[in-house]
Amino acid sequence: MNKKAICVLWLFTGVITARAQTPVKDGNFTLALPAHYGQLKWNAEGFKVVQSSAKPNGAEVGIRANDGSGQFTLLGFLFLFPEQAPMTSEKCRDGVLEPAKKSNPTIQIAATTEMARSDGPPVALVSYVGQGKDGKLVYSVRGFLAMGDICGDLEIYGDDVNVIKDPNLKKVWESYRFDPNYTPQFNDVSLYAEILYQNHMYQAAAPVFEQALTKLKDDKDKDQLMWQRVTTDQAGMAYGLAGNLPKARAIFEAAVAKDPEYPMYYYNLACADAGEKKLADARNHLQQAFARKANVIRGETMPDPTKDDSFLPYRDNKEFWTFVESLR
Repeated sequence: MNKKAICVLWLFTGVITARAQTPVKDGNFTLALPAHYGQLKWNAEGFKVVQSSAKPNGAEVGIRANDGSGQFTLLGFLFLFPEQAPMTSEKCRDGVLEPAKKSNPTIQIAATTEMARSDGPPVALVSYVGQGKDGKLVYSVRGFLAMGDICGDLEIYGDDVNVIKDPNLKKVWESYRFDPNYTPQFNDVSLYAEILYQNHMYQAAAPVFEQALTKLKDDKDKDQLMWQRVTTDQAGMAYGLAGNLPKARAIFEAAVAKDPEYPMYYYNLACADAGEKKLADARNHLQQAFARKANVIRGETMPDPTKDDSFLPYRDNKEFWTFVESLR
């Protein structure tokens, strides 16, 4: 895996990001907010995530998934709904569906039912049909779970009425649960931050990556050092992309003090130096980085500084560029 380090342009291709910590394992989907109790979960074998979303205020996370046949699409959201608190599953359903029906008057409700749960709030289940943007009929089954000020919304839809009758999809609803006592873990927080990052909401992502670092020490199943390095890198890069170079530099300098053998911290500092035209400092940090190249994370390789936009503006500086070329 290859990574371009950060600098003025802060280009990043990714090496081992929080996205590798998928919210799906063996068909088991989970959604959690970074700073709020509660976890939404269900099982949908054969569905694969194709899109993720998150709000910069930490109040909503969502995923879109397609089944293997392309016949059905799944949408899952967990979000705060404080204006309607205390929430019930029915209030969540009505609060979401009423605006949807106003925006799409073709929606016709076929049935509403309640599925009792002994281990959490009941599911307010609704099936309906309406016209999509292309004028074709779309069949949907949607389930809502809510408690306190938080709401879960799971929808499965397609252009086939079997979305309502398919026995495999019925299993999804049987597995659908909300655990109100769940405490967000490192995976939840870092994934939320990574979704923000991938959607270019860097200013919002940066502090959430820092929040994830506080969760890491409690996760005994993680390779602590590896994820410490990865998440610190992500936090620094997010601050840099948000234009907060002093904060990014402070993160990497603090990281060097705690973990002086990881080369990418020095490389990222060199990029920041180059962005500020401090070539002597950039050279020093590059030298420190490549002296530690044996300590990259498993699967990671050192960037090629001759191809890095951080240093390319200084190709005409013969002394500096000769040094940069010597690092390859």
